[in-house]
Amino acid sequence: MRARSKRYRALIESAGIDIKQAQPVNSAVGVVKKLAKAKFSESVDLSVHLNIDAKKADQAFRGSFSMPHGTGRDVRVIVFCDDGEKSQAATAAGAIKAGGEDVVNEVLAGFIDFDVAIATPKMMRHVGKLGKVLGPRGLMPSPKAGSVTDDVAKAVNEFKSGKIEYRADAAGNVHVRVGTAKFEEVQLLDNINAFLSHVVEHRPSSVKGEFVKNVTLSSTMGPGVKIAFSAKGV
Repeated sequence: MRARSKRYRALIESAGIDIKQAQPVNSAVGVVKKLAKAKFSESVDLSVHLNIDAKKADQAFRGSFSMPHGTGRDVRVIVFCDDGEKSQAATAAGAIKAGGEDVVNEVLAGFIDFDVAIATPKMMRHVGKLGKVLGPRGLMPSPKAGSVTDDVAKAVNEFKSGKIEYRADAAGNVHVRVGTAKFEEVQLLDNINAFLSHVVEHRPSSVKGEFVKNVTLSSTMGPGVKIAFSAKGV
């Protein structure tokens, strides 16, 4: 077991609870906000460990979700489309880049300073060549995630307003940002409860037994706090 720093141990002691024990979600939110003591605005992240076999196609867990109160993040969006009017609309909606093969070539040349990539269906034959660049970073446009669409301006607005993409990793973990430590507790609670309800509602039909194994909440620099969870709610 790796040794914890003095700062980490001091944070744990200041919490006043045993963070190894699962807490009601409202208590967990309060503790995470209390322990977010960095000089910058720490993000608040939710980790959900699912009982899935990520190798099975029918248990793949991926999609998109709009946080009720956003994520507190200025999302950088690029758009792949070969229509001038759509490119202009996407830029007007807040995309940092919008265009056709010229934008594809920029990414191939090393431009990856963005958080979300949106593409029209027609452009996917060109975007496909970016698989090795975007795939490992979780940035490849996907119809299931809502990032392959003809209404690119609407998609840009949605992602900049708090829509997120999520995907379970090989171990069945889903990590999402639910806000920042500056959010009010009620805002974090709404985002957390809404996303967990979404997870339960989208349980793959082939999964047997318990679906959500554990849930943890943490800030960027703080320790993880376990949340007491059941399929009926937190």
